[in-house]
Amino acid sequence: MSCECPWLAIGVALSFTGLACFRTALNEQASGSGGGIVGFGAMAGETRNHLGGGGDVAGTGGRGATSSTGGTSGSAGAAGTTELQGIFAATTSMTSARVGHTATLLDSGAVLIAGGDKSGSAEFYDSAAGTFAAASSMTLERLFHHATLLTNGTVLITGGIGGGNDSTDAGVSAELYDPAVRTFAVTGSMAAARLFNTATLLPSGRVLVAGGGFIWSSLTSAELYDQGTKTFTATGSMNSARASLTATSLGNGKVLIAGGYDGAHALASAELYDPASGIFTPTGSMTVARESHTATLLPNGKVLLAGGYGGAHALANAELYDPASGIFTATGSMAGPRERHTATLLGNGMVLIAGGVNESGKDSEYLKSAELYAPAAGTFAARHSMAVARSDHTATLLPNGKVLVAGGCDSSNVFASAELFE
Repeated sequence: MSCECPWLAIGVALSFTGLACFRTALNEQASGSGGGIVGFGAMAGETRNHLGGGGDVAGTGGRGATSSTGGTSGSAGAAGTTELQGIFAATTSMTSARVGHTATLLDSGAVLIAGGDKSGSAEFYDSAAGTFAAASSMTLERLFHHATLLTNGTVLITGGIGGGNDSTDAGVSAELYDPAVRTFAVTGSMAAARLFNTATLLPSGRVLVAGGGFIWSSLTSAELYDQGTKTFTATGSMNSARASLTATSLGNGKVLIAGGYDGAHALASAELYDPASGIFTPTGSMTVARESHTATLLPNGKVLLAGGYGGAHALANAELYDPASGIFTATGSMAGPRERHTATLLGNGMVLIAGGVNESGKDSEYLKSAELYAPAAGTFAARHSMAVARSDHTATLLPNGKVLVAGGCDSSNVFASAELFE
């Protein structure tokens, strides 16, 4: 796919995600389906366009830790069984070029790759064979959606944006992938259309969907998905409107909501969701405002927040949240600024940071570099780079301990290629 930007020529600015290849992906979706993407406009007070950052972390070894574009895969599976060499190696390419897709490790050990193209297609990655194979398509075209592995082994797909004349169809809808029958089916719809929200599996098996935005607004609202009734119901609202936020399931059962974009500025504030009461309460603020960052639950129970966009440029700094004190403190910085990267908790407790983009004003440098965060030392160390500079890709921890990096884009291409960190 080409990533030229016809949106700019007609004066249309997307309110979230100004990423050139995202605009083009939408344009190609629209041309493929015979309709246009409508209803987007520039946000007052800020010309930068916003892309959803960090994803949802279910906790070490827990369910729901799915790898989403620009998000946090956490420890989405078993502890690694392979001693890592710290290099990236080629694997076969996906059947379709994808950006804004999701990658979910299933109970079978296969990885379900969904969406991010103009057809709503899906495919599997077989880590034993190192190959991709086509799967059934989703019920709707969508990209920049969420995928959450539920306790019954099915995968909940929520929100995002699709092609056609009504771009909110994907944003308000949800569907389930059932590995037993290998098909997607429509499930209950959300109360609000959501793009760059979060979707976090709770200890009860319900899924907390929070924030996001569509068209000109960021949302304070949140809702819960019940896999038994297959319906969404309202829960308490956040204290601040947020899109491009992160949500991290903590060891105490609460969910840390951090940063994001409120429709005018990046946020430093954070809050906690208590599933028992259904209420969000403020907690300590981050040391800097950030959105499109990552948040990773570490084995020691703290949360690593890294990079993102601070309002004028991408960030290199990182910080730790301590649930015991409710305080954020600075930790070592990355080698360079990055946003829309991935952060993957490895079996050895280290965190792999890969790719992304260094954005400053009108200049964007897409990154192939990678680094590892060592919690014991509180430092980042550069590793071998990926073969391709990419942002808005996925990074999924496999049962063998390797990490599958797939898709994404740079300033002129959307990729089908994939590689393994091993």
